[in-house]
Amino acid sequence: MTKAGRTIWITGLSGAGKSTLAAGVVARLQGFGETVVRLDGDELREVFDTASGAYHGRDSRLALALQYSRLCRLISSQGLTVVIATISLFKEVHAWNRINLPGYLEIYLKVPMEELRRRDPKGIYRRFDAGVITAVAGLDVPIDEPQSPDWVAEFAPGYSTDAMVDKVMDIFKSKRDLGF
Repeated sequence: MTKAGRTIWITGLSGAGKSTLAAGVVARLQGFGETVVRLDGDELREVFDTASGAYHGRDSRLALALQYSRLCRLISSQGLTVVIATISLFKEVHAWNRINLPGYLEIYLKVPMEELRRRDPKGIYRRFDAGVITAVAGLDVPIDEPQSPDWVAEFAPGYSTDAMVDKVMDIFKSKRDLGF
């Protein structure tokens, strides 16, 4: 019998630190001997061939996010732990995940827009402000903040990635101890 897998869903706007936190969590879990699959929204968009721009509206972004959810369910059903870093800020996705992903842990990186614009690692906010691009989540594409995440990581200057990974691991362990 295959052990139950788990999904750690790390969400937030572009530049919030999702990929960085996911990498830290994956490394920590692997250090404990856990078999982990890391999924990242940037890479998944390439896999699902969304480069054409067809996935920029709310409905198409929602459909894509639900594909991510189903992929997490498939992988975790094989007894693996999935750590996914994705914007996917839709109430429908959060609700679906809670019902359909056993061992689901939701982390929301809540970073003020001013800080996201300061970081802007992909130049998304600068290009939006310059009128070069549209359809940016949190700007002209409405988002739904998670209503009941397991942890809201509020931005605080100097809060280290290691400290955030520690917090995620504490939550993960406590949920696992409860049978999730």
